[in-house]
Amino acid sequence: MSGHSVEDIKKSVKIYIGVFASLAVLTVVTVAASYLDLGSGEAFFLAMIIASVKGTLVAGYFMHLFTEKTTILAVLGLTFFFLITLMFLPYITFIDHPAI
Repeated sequence: MSGHSVEDIKKSVKIYIGVFASLAVLTVVTVAASYLDLGSGEAFFLAMIIASVKGTLVAGYFMHLFTEKTTILAVLGLTFFFLITLMFLPYITFIDHPAI
């Protein structure tokens, strides 16, 4: 293994096990919340909160969004550049042609 010490790997495994346990607990909470007698608005709000926490855990740890911030920001910047370019490209061609 290149560049990884045993302590780093053990720390990563502990984090992944903790995230897995948190996701398991939140799944049980989701099932338990489905049995609560809530109105549709409250049930939706509770489900969205639980799903947001679970989604943040999955995206942050399993998709490495918490540890690779510079790469993510670079890709986000490049995406924003292409968004602006593609948004204004039709506008430039519209200005180039006179109205009939």
